[in-house]
Amino acid sequence: MIATNDFKRGTKIDYKGEPYEVIEFQHVKMQQRAPIVKTKIKNLKTGRVLEETFSAGEKFESPNLEEKDMQYIYSQDDLYYFLDMKTYEQIPLTSAQIGDTKKFIKEGMTIKILYYKNMPMIVEPPMFVELEVVETEPSFKGDTASGSNKPARLETGLVVKVPFHIEIGEVLRIDTRTSEYIEKVRDRKDR
Repeated sequence: MIATNDFKRGTKIDYKGEPYEVIEFQHVKMQQRAPIVKTKIKNLKTGRVLEETFSAGEKFESPNLEEKDMQYIYSQDDLYYFLDMKTYEQIPLTSAQIGDTKKFIKEGMTIKILYYKNMPMIVEPPMFVELEVVETEPSFKGDTASGSNKPARLETGLVVKVPFHIEIGEVLRIDTRTSEYIEKVRDRKDR
């Protein structure tokens, strides 16, 4: 059982027979009344966001979620195909099911997929991914410590702000939670 006192961002609960994820929450103490918890919760099946108010200490069942490691193998049309690492079964997911995660995945990458009642619900990329720069403005001498940034398109189509010294062909570490550049991992291949 999960009590409202245990809520954190990302906590998953079973609410009205559906799996939900806590997006935001705020504990509110009201004068001469019982405390409440104001929340924003997202339905993991439909993506719909609800604003709900619960009594402090109210308890919820944990949704029966199963986590599987899957390998992204390829995409065709609007479908993305994943390989179950245990059963070797190929599972197609639509672009809508994957959502923004498609900006971070490339062929051969292992990711986690959460299942609810044997249906894939959430595709979770690793916290950090390494992606190659395929398009950016050329660098200039002296642009190493200016504090300014330029846009760079990565191999998955994601555009991030990077320091001026970053060049095409370099591999960057990206934080998937914020879509931000962290560091350069490898120099260009032709060096």
